[in-house]
Amino acid sequence: MTSGLSATHIANGLRSTCLSTDNILDKSHGEMDGQKRNGGAEGKNIKKEKGPCHRRCKISDMFASKGPGIVTRCPLELRLCYVSGVAWKAVISYRDKRINIGDPSEVAGHVKEAQNELAGEGVGICDELISLKIMSSSVCDLTLIDLPGIARVPVQGQPEDIGAQIKHLILKILSKQKTINLVVVPCNVDIATTEALKMAKEVDPEGTRTLAILTKPDLIDKGTEKDVLDIVRNKIIPLNMGYVIVKCRGQKQINDGVTINDAIEEERDFFENHDEFSSLLDEERVTTKCLAARLTQTLVNHIQKSMPQMSDQIKQQLWVYQTELTKYEGGPPVDPVGKRKYLIEVIKQFNYKIDQLCRGELKNDENLFINMQNIFAKWFEKLGHSRAGYHKMTQDVVNEFDQKHRGRELPGFNNYTLFESVVQKLVGELKHPAMDTLQKIKDLVQKHFFVVSKNSFENYPCLQRFSMTNIDDIQKQQLTTVMDRIEEQFEMEMQMYTQDEIFARTLTPAQKETPGETDCSGYDTRSKYPELLNSYFEIVVQRLADQVPMLIRYFILKESARILSSEMLGLLNREDLDEMLKEESEIGRKREALREKVKRLGLANNKISSLWDQSG
Repeated sequence: MTSGLSATHIANGLRSTCLSTDNILDKSHGEMDGQKRNGGAEGKNIKKEKGPCHRRCKISDMFASKGPGIVTRCPLELRLCYVSGVAWKAVISYRDKRINIGDPSEVAGHVKEAQNELAGEGVGICDELISLKIMSSSVCDLTLIDLPGIARVPVQGQPEDIGAQIKHLILKILSKQKTINLVVVPCNVDIATTEALKMAKEVDPEGTRTLAILTKPDLIDKGTEKDVLDIVRNKIIPLNMGYVIVKCRGQKQINDGVTINDAIEEERDFFENHDEFSSLLDEERVTTKCLAARLTQTLVNHIQKSMPQMSDQIKQQLWVYQTELTKYEGGPPVDPVGKRKYLIEVIKQFNYKIDQLCRGELKNDENLFINMQNIFAKWFEKLGHSRAGYHKMTQDVVNEFDQKHRGRELPGFNNYTLFESVVQKLVGELKHPAMDTLQKIKDLVQKHFFVVSKNSFENYPCLQRFSMTNIDDIQKQQLTTVMDRIEEQFEMEMQMYTQDEIFARTLTPAQKETPGETDCSGYDTRSKYPELLNSYFEIVVQRLADQVPMLIRYFILKESARILSSEMLGLLNREDLDEMLKEESEIGRKREALREKVKRLGLANNKISSLWDQSG
């Protein structure tokens, strides 16, 4: 990227498309995690000193509470967003809450309230994120995350493992590869043994995303300046992003009302007049302004690195929204003739989908014909189970007849009514399973018809209600029709009939043999009833196994679809076309929102391509 392209240039380029870097790609927004030993962030100073009394620090004209012990008890995400023409406004959000803030002085109270709700009253911590978005024309696009200070010894009201909890929370955020870790350490401590730097090295061994900020240069012991110089010049603990020394306002300056701008001027005077640290000015390793420039360049580099990925993500989102927009595009025309033609097309598409469904060519989330086949298979299985008991039943009936009802007739002279009664009883027991099968298929087909209606008339609630009412009415009518037909089928089965040739083909050779010559056993047909009934019942089973499903499929599926299509075409003769084609109010808003997103993403894609070309 050429030196002529700054973070502001890039951000403004993207902002002209109404898209900021953070809502295109999370990685494009430079996230800075303020990992500190004794504090957090003070504006661009990225510092939050703790002392014996409460302090306030200014972040983008915002006053945040400070004090002894743990002040930051939840991760606090500070999103600075440049918005032209806006003096200052903010939004704080956590869990399902979103609160607008109009005065910077209210921020501290809202943050405290959020922390109390998430972490409870007292001094406990919580890993749930509090997001504070600040929009102003006086800030750059940057995101920082303030983390709790490292605690080694629990104070009253804290759990014994508070140190472990804080370390776990800090490492959880520091380990994210998209973050830049700002390690804030006072100059007057042994930096090599600092817990904050040690933790940063754990997740970033090469130091490629760790920037150390050294504070309190005015408090170091005389004679140790050279040690600090060696650290800042990366000679002791090398960090790819290096070190920056800053001098922030002290407590007295805060009490005296020294402004940030005055403090920055005083900071520069301090380094210019320092015997050892003045050389670091030319090396750009000291002052808050140098830190701000370093962070800005980091953001520029990060955006440059992320541009190809940003472009890919924009193209992917653009395709998703364009695809979704096709569902809402092409609303009904305004003129009556155009509306009628449009309604004809909508109904034709619906009828075509219903026809496809009946032919098994339209697949919803579930396959209608596979589900129907499974239900019919259970019907056939029920028929098979009915065979298991009828052989014994017929033999019991014959034995009962011989014992109780046989009169003076000779063997072979039998009553055909016995044969009929057994078959009628067996067939009658199958009527309820047949009706149960009918109800299951009716519910299944109606559900699939409803799905087609919802998908076809998603944007038109009146058409959807009309079609669903018709589907329900038609299914009820067809259910009654099929119930009557099944009743008729079972009444016909009670008559016991089949062609002689068909019955003969079902008989076994043993059932066809001629009577014996020496006794009358061959003429006693009652003894053959079980076998004869077995043969005839197989014919009945075969008829019912096919006839019941065929009746159901024809009336519940095919005829219902035909009647429904005819009813839908009848809509063309109605006068209330406006009502029929009235869209959901939400549909129009969603269409416009999608169009706007497609437009903005298209502009953003063009802008990124242009910026990438400029970067060379």
